[in-house]
Amino acid sequence: MIPLSVLDLSVVTTGTRPAHALRNSIDLARHVDELGYVRYWLAEHHNLASVASPAPDLMIGQIAAVTNNIRVGSGGVMLPNHAPLVVAERFKMLEALFPGRIDLGLGRAPGTDGATAHALRSRLDRREGDDFLERLSELVLWETRDFPAGHPYNNVVAMPDDTPLPPIWLLGSSDYSSELAAQVGMGFAFAHHFASYDAIAAMTNYRSHFKPSGWRQTPHGILAIAAVAAETDAEAEKLASSMDLNRLRRDRGQYLPLPSVEEALAYNYTDSERASVARNRSRLFVGSPATIVAKLQPMITASQPDELMIITAVYDHDARKKSYSLLAEAFGPSKKAAA
Repeated sequence: MIPLSVLDLSVVTTGTRPAHALRNSIDLARHVDELGYVRYWLAEHHNLASVASPAPDLMIGQIAAVTNNIRVGSGGVMLPNHAPLVVAERFKMLEALFPGRIDLGLGRAPGTDGATAHALRSRLDRREGDDFLERLSELVLWETRDFPAGHPYNNVVAMPDDTPLPPIWLLGSSDYSSELAAQVGMGFAFAHHFASYDAIAAMTNYRSHFKPSGWRQTPHGILAIAAVAAETDAEAEKLASSMDLNRLRRDRGQYLPLPSVEEALAYNYTDSERASVARNRSRLFVGSPATIVAKLQPMITASQPDELMIITAVYDHDARKKSYSLLAEAFGPSKKAAA
């Protein structure tokens, strides 16, 4: 048994417009809450035709309001895009409204292309380069209030001031974030679904170097994976064909809505394209529940995650819900794990 969580992209397809994709996210959250999933995180992406939500904080409030037990959070807020004070205010508000159910996951990347990243940041400041550490430090200071004497921010309060920031998680796809999360004593989530870095190394490094802090006394590592489950291996393979074609197009710089299974199956792949799809499949677990468990078990055993976070970005919404149901059954009684 391992606790299960969800990473949701509010998937836009050729048959599902963005507004409906957002409503599908709310419906899926209700579904997995009843199944006993422990966490539901929303991603932040901008100017991406296959992802409907650029604002996870707005979706978190909507989903927390219609669910009962599941924790709801960001997977994540792309901190370089936002003033730390704004992040602190919004997540303190969410924590005040839904105490004990909110997570603040933070990422280093912009979650978009260069032009869009510039548009997002140009009115914040003119600094260049990676300032994630600086922004993270400032975000923490809005909680601890340990600004140096005479600092102008000593007279600024992040409201509501009677509510703490929710738990902070650092997201990553390399060794950098695992080391940083361990050093500052925060939770860590590794994005195996798009990482080129070894998941086992990242998770092991985080756990072995973790230093207790005011945020966490013990390490908690989440392994985020992409999976497609169906009653049979053949049915799961059909569902995953949409993801195969979508990934191939993204590798070429074509950021389009997720294609249908019919379109994907009709696509005439070249030999080199088939090889590219096969390489991408190393980061996607497809099959019946038994097949997926068998494929995942060696990685789970080696990396020892405290939690498995699953992203299932298939074309059909009902098939997506069914996939999460099958995985809940396959990995044990999730409701007991949640308790």
